[in-house]
Amino acid sequence: MDAATLTYDTLRFGEFEDFPETSDPVWILGEEYNALTEKDEILSDVTSRLWFTYRKNFPPIGGTGPTSDTGWGCMLRCGQMILGEALVCRHLGREWRWARGQKQREEYISILNTFIDKKDSYYSIHQIAQMGVGEGKPIGQWYGPNTVAQVLKKLAVFDTWSRLVVHVAMDNTVVIEEIKRLCMPWLDMAGACAEPEGAGELNGCLEGACALAEEETALWKPLVLLIPLRLGLSDINEAYIETLKQCFMLPQSLGVIGGKPNSAHYFIGYVGEELIYLDPHTTQPAVEPYEDGQVPDETYHCQHPPCRMHICELDPSIAAGFFCRTEDEFDDWCMRIRRLSCNRGGLPMFELVDSQPSHMVSVDALNLTPDFSDSDRLERFFDSEDEEFEILSL
Repeated sequence: MDAATLTYDTLRFGEFEDFPETSDPVWILGEEYNALTEKDEILSDVTSRLWFTYRKNFPPIGGTGPTSDTGWGCMLRCGQMILGEALVCRHLGREWRWARGQKQREEYISILNTFIDKKDSYYSIHQIAQMGVGEGKPIGQWYGPNTVAQVLKKLAVFDTWSRLVVHVAMDNTVVIEEIKRLCMPWLDMAGACAEPEGAGELNGCLEGACALAEEETALWKPLVLLIPLRLGLSDINEAYIETLKQCFMLPQSLGVIGGKPNSAHYFIGYVGEELIYLDPHTTQPAVEPYEDGQVPDETYHCQHPPCRMHICELDPSIAAGFFCRTEDEFDDWCMRIRRLSCNRGGLPMFELVDSQPSHMVSVDALNLTPDFSDSDRLERFFDSEDEEFEILSL
Protein backbone atom coordinates (compact mmCIF):
# COMPACT_ATOMS: atom_id res chain seq x y z
CA MET A 1 0.00 0.00 0.00
CA ASP A 2 1.45 3.34 -0.97
CA ALA A 3 2.03 6.17 1.50
CA ALA A 4 -0.83 8.31 0.22
CA THR A 5 -3.31 5.47 0.68
CA LEU A 6 -1.95 4.67 4.14
CA THR A 7 -2.24 8.26 5.25
CA TYR A 8 -5.74 8.66 3.87
CA ASP A 9 -7.15 5.40 5.21
CA THR A 10 -5.64 5.57 8.70
CA LEU A 11 -6.69 9.16 9.20
CA ARG A 12 -10.17 8.61 7.82
CA PHE A 13 -10.89 5.55 9.94
CA GLY A 14 -9.67 7.41 13.00
CA GLU A 15 -12.12 10.25 12.39
CA PHE A 16 -15.39 8.30 12.35
CA GLU A 17 -17.79 9.59 14.95
CA ASP A 18 -20.30 7.51 16.81
CA PHE A 19 -23.91 8.05 15.79
CA PRO A 20 -25.34 11.20 17.40
CA GLU A 21 -27.54 11.12 20.50
CA THR A 22 -30.55 12.97 19.16
CA SER A 23 -34.32 12.89 19.33
CA ASP A 24 -34.52 13.67 15.60
CA PRO A 25 -35.79 10.71 13.57
CA VAL A 26 -33.20 8.82 11.53
CA TRP A 27 -34.24 7.79 8.03
CA ILE A 28 -32.34 5.06 6.16
CA LEU A 29 -33.69 4.14 2.71
CA GLY A 30 -37.35 4.33 3.71
CA GLU A 31 -36.92 2.99 7.27
CA GLU A 32 -37.39 5.27 10.31
CA TYR A 33 -35.33 4.80 13.48
CA ASN A 34 -34.95 6.37 16.90
CA ALA A 35 -31.29 7.23 17.51
CA LEU A 36 -31.77 7.03 21.29
CA THR A 37 -33.29 3.55 21.44
CA GLU A 38 -32.47 1.85 18.11
CA LYS A 39 -28.79 2.54 17.58
CA ASP A 40 -27.96 -1.13 17.09
CA GLU A 41 -30.72 -1.46 14.49
CA ILE A 42 -29.43 1.63 12.66
CA LEU A 43 -25.89 0.30 12.50
CA SER A 44 -27.13 -3.15 11.43
CA ASP A 45 -29.08 -1.57 8.58
CA VAL A 46 -26.11 0.53 7.46
CA THR A 47 -23.72 -2.42 7.69
CA SER A 48 -26.06 -4.52 5.57
CA ARG A 49 -25.79 -2.15 2.61
CA LEU A 50 -23.22 -3.20 0.02
CA TRP A 51 -20.14 -1.00 0.36
CA PHE A 52 -18.02 -0.71 -2.78
CA THR A 53 -14.72 1.15 -2.44
CA TYR A 54 -11.55 1.74 -4.40
CA ARG A 55 -9.70 -1.54 -5.04
CA LYS A 56 -6.18 -2.33 -6.14
CA ASN A 57 -4.41 -5.26 -7.80
CA PHE A 58 -7.34 -6.35 -9.94
CA PRO A 59 -6.82 -7.59 -13.54
CA PRO A 60 -5.97 -4.70 -15.89
CA ILE A 61 -9.04 -3.00 -17.32
CA GLY A 62 -9.17 -3.73 -21.03
CA GLY A 63 -6.18 -6.05 -20.69
CA THR A 64 -3.58 -3.28 -20.50
CA GLY A 65 -5.31 -0.56 -18.48
CA PRO A 66 -5.37 0.38 -14.78
CA THR A 67 -5.18 -2.24 -12.03
CA SER A 68 -6.60 0.16 -9.44
CA ASP A 69 -9.34 2.77 -9.51
CA THR A 70 -7.94 4.86 -6.66
CA GLY A 71 -8.37 8.55 -7.42
CA TRP A 72 -10.85 8.22 -10.29
CA GLY A 73 -13.39 5.47 -9.60
CA CYS A 74 -15.42 6.91 -6.71
CA MET A 75 -18.55 7.70 -8.74
CA LEU A 76 -18.33 4.32 -10.46
CA ARG A 77 -18.26 2.69 -7.01
CA CYS A 78 -21.25 4.80 -5.93
CA GLY A 79 -23.07 3.59 -9.03
CA GLN A 80 -22.29 0.03 -7.96
CA MET A 81 -23.67 0.75 -4.48
CA ILE A 82 -27.00 2.17 -5.64
CA LEU A 83 -27.47 -0.70 -8.10
CA GLY A 84 -26.30 -3.18 -5.46
CA GLU A 85 -29.07 -1.93 -3.18
CA ALA A 86 -31.57 -2.54 -6.00
CA LEU A 87 -30.31 -6.12 -6.42
CA VAL A 88 -30.56 -6.74 -2.68
CA CYS A 89 -34.17 -5.50 -2.72
CA ARG A 90 -34.86 -7.56 -5.84
CA HIS A 91 -33.45 -10.88 -4.62
CA LEU A 92 -33.32 -10.66 -0.80
CA GLY A 93 -35.79 -7.95 0.21
CA ARG A 94 -35.28 -4.60 1.98
CA GLU A 95 -35.57 -6.30 5.39
CA TRP A 96 -32.55 -8.55 4.77
CA ARG A 97 -29.62 -8.07 7.18
CA TRP A 98 -25.99 -9.10 6.96
CA ALA A 99 -24.03 -10.47 9.93
CA ARG A 100 -20.34 -11.25 10.00
CA GLY A 101 -19.52 -14.93 9.78
CA GLN A 102 -23.03 -16.20 9.10
CA LYS A 103 -23.76 -18.56 6.23
CA GLN A 104 -25.06 -16.44 3.39
CA ARG A 105 -27.90 -17.16 1.02
CA GLU A 106 -27.10 -18.24 -2.52
CA GLU A 107 -28.78 -15.14 -3.94
CA TYR A 108 -26.48 -12.90 -1.88
CA ILE A 109 -23.37 -14.64 -3.23
CA SER A 110 -24.73 -14.28 -6.75
CA ILE A 111 -25.24 -10.55 -6.18
CA LEU A 112 -21.65 -10.10 -5.00
CA ASN A 113 -20.36 -12.02 -8.01
CA THR A 114 -21.97 -9.49 -10.36
CA PHE A 115 -19.65 -6.81 -8.91
CA ILE A 116 -16.34 -8.72 -8.55
CA ASP A 117 -13.49 -6.75 -10.14
CA LYS A 118 -13.02 -8.78 -13.30
CA LYS A 119 -14.11 -8.33 -16.89
CA ASP A 120 -16.86 -10.96 -16.97
CA SER A 121 -18.89 -9.66 -14.00
CA TYR A 122 -22.03 -7.80 -15.09
CA TYR A 123 -21.37 -4.64 -13.06
CA SER A 124 -17.63 -4.79 -12.41
CA ILE A 125 -15.41 -1.71 -12.49
CA HIS A 126 -14.11 -3.17 -15.77
CA GLN A 127 -17.54 -3.24 -17.41
CA ILE A 128 -18.53 0.21 -16.13
CA ALA A 129 -15.26 1.82 -17.19
CA GLN A 130 -15.28 0.26 -20.65
CA MET A 131 -18.96 0.99 -21.26
CA GLY A 132 -18.28 4.59 -20.23
CA VAL A 133 -16.05 5.02 -23.25
CA GLY A 134 -19.22 5.06 -25.35
CA GLU A 135 -20.44 7.95 -23.17
CA GLY A 136 -17.32 9.96 -23.97
CA LYS A 137 -15.43 9.07 -20.79
CA PRO A 138 -11.97 7.54 -21.32
CA ILE A 139 -10.95 4.82 -18.87
CA GLY A 140 -9.55 6.48 -15.75
CA GLN A 141 -11.61 9.66 -16.08
CA TRP A 142 -13.96 10.79 -13.33
CA TYR A 143 -17.70 10.30 -13.94
CA GLY A 144 -20.65 12.46 -12.95
CA PRO A 145 -23.98 11.03 -11.73
CA ASN A 146 -25.66 11.26 -15.13
CA THR A 147 -22.91 9.33 -16.89
CA VAL A 148 -22.87 6.47 -14.41
CA ALA A 149 -26.67 6.23 -14.58
CA GLN A 150 -26.54 5.88 -18.36
CA VAL A 151 -23.82 3.22 -18.13
CA LEU A 152 -25.76 1.17 -15.57
CA LYS A 153 -28.79 1.30 -17.84
CA LYS A 154 -26.77 -0.17 -20.69
CA LEU A 155 -25.17 -2.91 -18.59
CA ALA A 156 -28.47 -4.05 -17.06
CA VAL A 157 -29.64 -5.17 -20.51
CA PHE A 158 -27.23 -8.10 -20.29
CA ASP A 159 -28.20 -9.20 -16.75
CA THR A 160 -30.67 -11.94 -17.58
CA TRP A 161 -30.70 -13.18 -13.96
CA SER A 162 -32.15 -10.04 -12.39
CA ARG A 163 -34.26 -8.99 -15.41
CA LEU A 164 -34.27 -5.36 -14.32
CA VAL A 165 -35.50 -2.37 -16.25
CA VAL A 166 -33.10 0.49 -15.50
CA HIS A 167 -34.75 3.69 -16.63
CA VAL A 168 -32.97 7.05 -16.59
CA ALA A 169 -35.50 9.89 -16.47
CA MET A 170 -34.12 12.87 -18.35
CA ASP A 171 -35.17 16.53 -18.45
CA ASN A 172 -36.29 16.35 -14.80
CA THR A 173 -39.38 14.46 -15.98
CA VAL A 174 -40.70 10.99 -15.09
CA VAL A 175 -43.22 9.73 -17.66
CA ILE A 176 -45.56 7.09 -16.20
CA GLU A 177 -46.72 5.76 -19.58
CA GLU A 178 -43.14 5.27 -20.75
CA ILE A 179 -42.14 3.35 -17.62
CA LYS A 180 -45.18 1.07 -17.74
CA ARG A 181 -44.47 0.23 -21.36
CA LEU A 182 -40.87 -0.69 -20.48
CA CYS A 183 -41.77 -2.74 -17.40
CA MET A 184 -44.79 -4.48 -18.97
CA PRO A 185 -43.64 -5.49 -22.47
CA TRP A 186 -46.88 -7.39 -23.06
CA LEU A 187 -48.66 -4.02 -23.32
CA ASP A 188 -47.10 -3.42 -26.73
CA MET A 189 -47.94 -6.94 -27.88
CA ALA A 190 -51.50 -7.23 -26.61
CA GLY A 191 -52.51 -3.58 -26.43
CA ALA A 192 -52.75 -1.39 -23.39
CA CYS A 193 -56.25 -2.63 -22.53
CA ALA A 194 -55.55 -6.37 -22.83
CA GLU A 195 -54.27 -7.55 -19.46
CA PRO A 196 -52.98 -11.14 -19.35
CA GLU A 197 -55.18 -13.62 -17.54
CA GLY A 198 -54.28 -13.65 -13.86
CA ALA A 199 -52.16 -10.50 -14.04
CA GLY A 200 -54.33 -8.61 -11.60
CA GLU A 201 -53.98 -11.39 -9.04
CA LEU A 202 -50.27 -12.04 -9.35
CA ASN A 203 -48.70 -8.64 -9.81
CA GLY A 204 -47.67 -7.11 -6.50
CA CYS A 205 -48.88 -10.02 -4.34
CA LEU A 206 -45.89 -12.34 -4.25
CA GLU A 207 -44.19 -13.00 -0.93
CA GLY A 208 -40.54 -12.40 -1.87
CA ALA A 209 -38.39 -11.36 -4.77
CA CYS A 210 -36.89 -14.84 -4.96
CA ALA A 211 -40.35 -16.32 -5.58
CA LEU A 212 -40.78 -14.49 -8.88
CA ALA A 213 -40.78 -17.06 -11.65
CA GLU A 214 -39.80 -16.06 -15.14
CA GLU A 215 -43.41 -16.10 -16.35
CA GLU A 216 -44.44 -13.81 -13.51
CA THR A 217 -41.67 -11.24 -14.05
CA ALA A 218 -42.99 -10.96 -17.61
CA LEU A 219 -46.00 -9.18 -16.07
CA TRP A 220 -43.81 -6.47 -14.54
CA LYS A 221 -40.06 -6.30 -14.87
CA PRO A 222 -38.62 -4.83 -11.63
CA LEU A 223 -37.84 -1.16 -12.11
CA VAL A 224 -34.72 0.77 -11.14
CA LEU A 225 -35.55 4.42 -11.69
CA LEU A 226 -32.60 6.82 -11.77
CA ILE A 227 -33.27 10.56 -12.00
CA PRO A 228 -30.23 12.79 -12.70
CA LEU A 229 -30.85 16.28 -11.36
CA ARG A 230 -29.07 19.56 -10.81
CA LEU A 231 -30.46 21.34 -7.77
CA GLY A 232 -28.65 24.65 -8.12
CA LEU A 233 -25.61 26.26 -9.71
CA SER A 234 -22.52 25.91 -7.52
CA ASP A 235 -24.45 25.14 -4.31
CA ILE A 236 -27.68 23.31 -3.60
CA ASN A 237 -30.75 25.55 -3.70
CA GLU A 238 -32.16 25.44 -0.17
CA ALA A 239 -35.69 25.23 -1.62
CA TYR A 240 -34.96 21.59 -2.52
CA ILE A 241 -33.62 20.46 0.86
CA GLU A 242 -36.90 19.32 2.40
CA THR A 243 -37.93 17.54 -0.80
CA LEU A 244 -34.57 15.77 -0.93
CA LYS A 245 -35.01 14.63 2.68
CA GLN A 246 -38.46 13.28 1.89
CA CYS A 247 -37.01 11.11 -0.89
CA PHE A 248 -35.15 9.11 1.78
CA MET A 249 -38.48 8.53 3.55
CA LEU A 250 -40.07 6.74 0.60
CA PRO A 251 -40.14 2.92 0.92
CA GLN A 252 -38.94 2.68 -2.69
CA SER A 253 -35.81 4.76 -2.01
CA LEU A 254 -32.45 3.53 -3.29
CA GLY A 255 -30.71 6.66 -2.03
CA VAL A 256 -28.77 9.30 -3.92
CA ILE A 257 -25.39 9.36 -5.63
CA GLY A 258 -23.53 12.65 -5.64
CA GLY A 259 -21.19 14.32 -3.18
CA LYS A 260 -18.74 17.16 -3.50
CA PRO A 261 -16.89 18.25 -6.66
CA ASN A 262 -14.79 15.27 -7.86
CA SER A 263 -15.53 13.36 -4.65
CA ALA A 264 -18.55 11.06 -4.87
CA HIS A 265 -20.57 9.53 -2.04
CA TYR A 266 -23.57 7.21 -1.76
CA PHE A 267 -26.21 8.89 0.41
CA ILE A 268 -28.56 6.49 2.17
CA GLY A 269 -30.47 8.72 4.60
CA TYR A 270 -30.45 11.69 6.91
CA VAL A 271 -30.75 12.79 10.52
CA GLY A 272 -31.58 16.40 11.33
CA GLU A 273 -29.68 18.54 8.84
CA GLU A 274 -27.04 15.89 8.12
CA LEU A 275 -26.94 13.40 5.27
CA ILE A 276 -25.80 9.86 6.06
CA TYR A 277 -23.54 8.29 3.45
CA LEU A 278 -21.16 5.50 2.55
CA ASP A 279 -17.76 6.70 1.37
CA PRO A 280 -15.90 4.80 -1.38
CA HIS A 281 -12.59 6.62 -0.75
CA THR A 282 -10.79 3.72 0.92
CA THR A 283 -8.44 1.52 -1.11
CA GLN A 284 -8.77 -2.20 -0.38
CA PRO A 285 -7.19 -5.21 -2.12
CA ALA A 286 -9.24 -6.80 -4.88
CA VAL A 287 -11.25 -9.84 -3.76
CA GLU A 288 -10.86 -13.23 -5.37
CA PRO A 289 -13.77 -15.70 -4.94
CA TYR A 290 -12.96 -19.10 -3.42
CA GLU A 291 -12.88 -22.22 -5.58
CA ASP A 292 -16.32 -23.23 -4.33
CA GLY A 293 -17.77 -19.93 -5.56
CA GLN A 294 -18.12 -18.35 -2.13
CA VAL A 295 -16.92 -14.76 -1.76
CA PRO A 296 -14.97 -13.38 1.23
CA ASP A 297 -17.40 -10.58 1.93
CA GLU A 298 -16.37 -8.66 5.03
CA THR A 299 -14.78 -5.84 3.03
CA TYR A 300 -18.07 -5.31 1.18
CA HIS A 301 -19.80 -4.06 4.33
CA CYS A 302 -19.01 -0.86 6.24
CA GLN A 303 -18.61 -2.02 9.85
CA HIS A 304 -18.14 1.35 11.53
CA PRO A 305 -20.60 4.24 12.08
CA PRO A 306 -21.54 5.83 8.76
CA CYS A 307 -20.19 9.17 7.59
CA ARG A 308 -22.30 12.33 7.88
CA MET A 309 -22.17 15.76 6.27
CA HIS A 310 -24.35 18.86 6.42
CA ILE A 311 -26.88 18.80 3.63
CA CYS A 312 -25.86 22.30 2.46
CA GLU A 313 -22.40 20.92 1.56
CA LEU A 314 -23.92 18.65 -1.09
CA ASP A 315 -22.90 19.35 -4.67
CA PRO A 316 -26.07 20.21 -6.64
CA SER A 317 -25.40 17.55 -9.30
CA ILE A 318 -26.99 14.30 -8.09
CA ALA A 319 -28.95 11.26 -9.22
CA ALA A 320 -31.80 9.94 -7.07
CA GLY A 321 -32.72 6.26 -7.26
CA PHE A 322 -35.90 4.28 -6.60
CA PHE A 323 -36.80 0.59 -6.87
CA CYS A 324 -40.27 -0.75 -7.67
CA ARG A 325 -40.46 -4.54 -7.70
CA THR A 326 -44.11 -4.60 -8.77
CA GLU A 327 -46.59 -2.39 -10.57
CA ASP A 328 -48.34 -1.80 -7.27
CA GLU A 329 -45.13 -0.46 -5.78
CA PHE A 330 -44.66 1.88 -8.74
CA ASP A 331 -48.27 3.12 -8.45
CA ASP A 332 -47.67 3.70 -4.74
CA TRP A 333 -44.49 5.66 -5.54
CA CYS A 334 -46.39 7.85 -8.01
CA MET A 335 -49.05 8.56 -5.40
CA ARG A 336 -46.44 9.52 -2.81
CA ILE A 337 -44.56 11.77 -5.24
CA ARG A 338 -47.77 13.59 -6.16
CA ARG A 339 -48.49 14.14 -2.48
CA LEU A 340 -45.01 15.57 -1.99
CA SER A 341 -45.49 17.95 -4.91
CA CYS A 342 -48.57 19.36 -3.15
CA ASN A 343 -46.64 20.14 0.03
CA ARG A 344 -45.53 23.72 0.53
CA GLY A 345 -42.44 22.76 2.52
CA GLY A 346 -40.17 22.45 -0.48
CA LEU A 347 -39.79 22.74 -4.24
CA PRO A 348 -40.35 19.57 -6.35
CA MET A 349 -37.07 18.22 -7.71
CA PHE A 350 -38.68 16.68 -10.81
CA GLU A 351 -41.99 16.47 -12.64
CA LEU A 352 -44.22 13.39 -12.76
CA VAL A 353 -46.48 13.23 -15.84
CA ASP A 354 -48.88 10.64 -17.23
CA SER A 355 -47.75 10.71 -20.85
CA GLN A 356 -44.91 11.91 -23.00
CA PRO A 357 -44.76 15.71 -23.29
CA SER A 358 -44.69 16.87 -26.91
CA HIS A 359 -41.24 18.45 -26.53
CA MET A 360 -39.64 15.14 -25.45
CA VAL A 361 -38.53 12.30 -27.73
CA SER A 362 -38.73 8.76 -26.41
CA VAL A 363 -35.62 6.62 -26.37
CA ASP A 364 -37.65 3.88 -28.04
CA ALA A 365 -37.88 6.05 -31.16
CA LEU A 366 -34.15 5.56 -31.62
CA ASN A 367 -34.54 1.77 -31.97
CA LEU A 368 -31.43 1.27 -29.86
CA THR A 369 -29.99 -2.24 -29.72
CA PRO A 370 -28.50 -3.68 -26.49
CA ASP A 371 -24.95 -2.71 -27.49
CA PHE A 372 -26.05 0.94 -27.98
CA SER A 373 -23.43 1.33 -30.71
CA ASP A 374 -25.07 4.31 -32.42
CA SER A 375 -23.35 6.84 -30.19
CA ASP A 376 -24.05 9.83 -32.44
CA ARG A 377 -27.83 9.50 -32.17
CA LEU A 378 -27.60 8.57 -28.50
CA GLU A 379 -25.62 11.69 -27.65
CA ARG A 380 -28.41 13.97 -28.80
CA PHE A 381 -30.65 12.66 -26.04
CA PHE A 382 -28.19 11.63 -23.33
CA ASP A 383 -25.73 14.42 -22.62
CA SER A 384 -22.73 12.80 -20.93
CA GLU A 385 -21.48 16.08 -19.51
CA ASP A 386 -23.09 16.36 -16.09
CA GLU A 387 -22.52 20.09 -15.92
CA GLU A 388 -25.19 20.74 -18.55
CA PHE A 389 -28.38 19.95 -16.67
CA GLU A 390 -31.45 22.11 -16.97
CA ILE A 391 -31.35 24.34 -13.88
CA LEU A 392 -34.41 24.28 -11.65
CA SER A 393 -35.19 27.48 -9.82
CA LEU A 394 -37.93 29.17 -7.83
